[in-house]
Amino acid sequence: MKSHRSAHAPALRLVDAESRADGDVRDPSPDGVRDAEADEDVDVDVGAEFGDDLDLEEEALAAAAERAAAGELDAASEDALRQWLQRRLSAYLKPGHRARIIFTDNVHTMLSVKRGQGVYTLRMHRMFAAAPPAVLRAVARYAQSQDREAGALLRRYIDGNEHLIRDAERPRSQQLDTQGAHFNLQELFDGLNARYFGGAIEAKITWGPRARRKPGRESIKLGSYSIEERLIRVHPVLDAADVPRFFVEWIIYHEMLHEVHDMPIVDGRRVYHTPEFRRAEALFDRYAEAVLWERTQVHKLLDR
Repeated sequence: MKSHRSAHAPALRLVDAESRADGDVRDPSPDGVRDAEADEDVDVDVGAEFGDDLDLEEEALAAAAERAAAGELDAASEDALRQWLQRRLSAYLKPGHRARIIFTDNVHTMLSVKRGQGVYTLRMHRMFAAAPPAVLRAVARYAQSQDREAGALLRRYIDGNEHLIRDAERPRSQQLDTQGAHFNLQELFDGLNARYFGGAIEAKITWGPRARRKPGRESIKLGSYSIEERLIRVHPVLDAADVPRFFVEWIIYHEMLHEVHDMPIVDGRRVYHTPEFRRAEALFDRYAEAVLWERTQVHKLLDR
């Protein structure tokens, strides 16, 4: 779902950031750690081992972490574990900052850090799911200040878990990121599914990546639905205190409709929004408010 800048909105830039794609960068520096400015990625490409001071709150959580590190955990359980790790890492960061974790199976870059708007987006190999507290603290220190001792510890940890780096051709599990700073997408999705679809929608949902800054951009894709993946992605720019809950629900509802409405090909082009689809859109209980908010306020999102 794409929103366009209002004709009366100021000509400001869309400010976005996107983590680097898996495997496209290896660190050229001698010690394997590259310093970065506030808006750059930081990659740790070489490895590490660490001791057995695992201090998790429950044995079950520790077991789940080990299974996630080996890629043997189902998507829902892995997402719950990832959210737990996000909270723990956030506690090690400076006040007012939080961590966002994305697990990867990358065979080249084990950890990359993206900084922006008080959020540290950490793309980390799933071996870090079972990392002990000392390693998690090192991740936080390295993310914030590129601390050399922390970098050395991380390299030892990666070296010691090299057996978990899977073959690049092994299929990856679907990564879901539903908990934002202001909205939990799964909670909103489940409520809409019950209210409007009788629980019949089978799609998964996740926050999408931030796109890189594109000066002069006049539109923003707030949501999308992948037929092949049965996956709804919501732009993280909506995860903000000044975005109404009903508007985020409206974006999700719109994407959910794609699962139940045909997308016919007419004159060689696929029609995504048929008249039936538009009539179903209007059944959203705060439809008029959502459309009005989009028309009058969406320009604020373009400039973030």
